[in-house]
Amino acid sequence: MGYHGAYMYISQGALVSIVSVVLLAIAGFLLWSSGGQLPAEGPASKDDLIVVDAPLPNVTVESPLTITGKARGGWFFEASFPVKMLDANGNELAIAPAQAQGEWMTSEYVPFKAQLAFGAPSTPTGTLVLEKDNPSGLPEHANELRIPIRFAATEAGGTPIKLYFYNANLDDSQCTEKGIVAVDRIIPKTETPLKDSIELLLLGRPTAPEAQTGLMSEFPAYGALLKSATIVNGVATLTFDDPNNSLGGGSCRVSVMRAQIEATAKQFSSVQSVRIEPEEILQP
Repeated sequence: MGYHGAYMYISQGALVSIVSVVLLAIAGFLLWSSGGQLPAEGPASKDDLIVVDAPLPNVTVESPLTITGKARGGWFFEASFPVKMLDANGNELAIAPAQAQGEWMTSEYVPFKAQLAFGAPSTPTGTLVLEKDNPSGLPEHANELRIPIRFAATEAGGTPIKLYFYNANLDDSQCTEKGIVAVDRIIPKTETPLKDSIELLLLGRPTAPEAQTGLMSEFPAYGALLKSATIVNGVATLTFDDPNNSLGGGSCRVSVMRAQIEATAKQFSSVQSVRIEPEEILQP
């Protein structure tokens, strides 16, 4: 009886060892076959309020990154909510609005889409943060979904550009180019830096540290699109499509928006002046 019990103990121990070896072998194969990382998880979600179809958690991403999914109407405000990209140190690499792709004033799920352009990160991993838009600022109404990501190897440095934001504290005349301030950004290598810079300006907001210095932007301009950007004899012609009149408003707002656009365009040595088309765009 004692011998039989000992035999069973040894057999069970051996079985556990065999199972462990098999599981380790499977994990090793999966790691090898996925190029050094385990297969991606399923779609990320939070509280039955938001589901992100792409990117999946822990996948490798590169710029520009398109984010798609669906969220309950209450996650949006004015048909959008902010999406941020952070590196592993918590530094903000990019921010852009996720736009509802349908009627957002509903309790049902609404498809959304966002695109983030970012430069070469300094860490191999990072996080996407999809924030519930919370115009009240009250913490009880705040919510967010965080998705871990990995960064693909990119060309070092990308294309450095400048975006121009506004600081009212520097503008004693109010709503003029005196308050326009440059910030550095890095975009992927491109042959159309003017167009890409203006498109980023239309989506861009100051980072949290930049906002703390007083910087703000009259953008994002939801629904406004830059159809074309050309430079002929030193004149940059920027043609917009603005079905929602997002590039309109009071004289102060329009003046700041125009100053932001013109300064962003004139950073390029080939641009001496800026023409906005159609002419009714950016008019108070």
